[in-house]
Amino acid sequence: MLHQIHQKFKSLLLQIIDIFYPLFKKIMPLQTFRYAACGGGNTALNIIIYFVSYNFVLKKEIVHLPFVAISPHIAAFIIAFFITFPIGFYLNMFVVFDGSYLRKRIQLFRYFLVVLICIFLNYIFLKLFVERLEWYPTPSMIVTTAIVIVFSYLSQRNFSFKQK
Repeated sequence: MLHQIHQKFKSLLLQIIDIFYPLFKKIMPLQTFRYAACGGGNTALNIIIYFVSYNFVLKKEIVHLPFVAISPHIAAFIIAFFITFPIGFYLNMFVVFDGSYLRKRIQLFRYFLVVLICIFLNYIFLKLFVERLEWYPTPSMIVTTAIVIVFSYLSQRNFSFKQK
């Protein structure tokens, strides 16, 4: 039963994504387009969850835990991460990079490593561009995002969801 639901969801999602592929066919392969569509959708969901969590769930207040206090923007980041991480993994494993010969737990571990590296790269590049090179923050974020997306795609394709 669960397998049938998964197959129908995957098929529906691919039909929706692939409708728009002819517009991009000349500039990128289908797998890259699917990665962009799934990643873009998951990123948009992440931003929405972050916004709702920060403004309405946490109400911009510090989260006091028994052992630490977490600022609301970091707590909202954590909430969004815990929701969009498994969604991103699912989309990458079954929609974008299906056909990997690696075991699912290995894919999950590698996916998690790549995501952690991407978070670290975002931090490092923003520090470099804004604080060292004294670029404006918004162009810095745009360049950083472009670099991290390329790294993430290549890493997920050639490491996390490696195919023969």
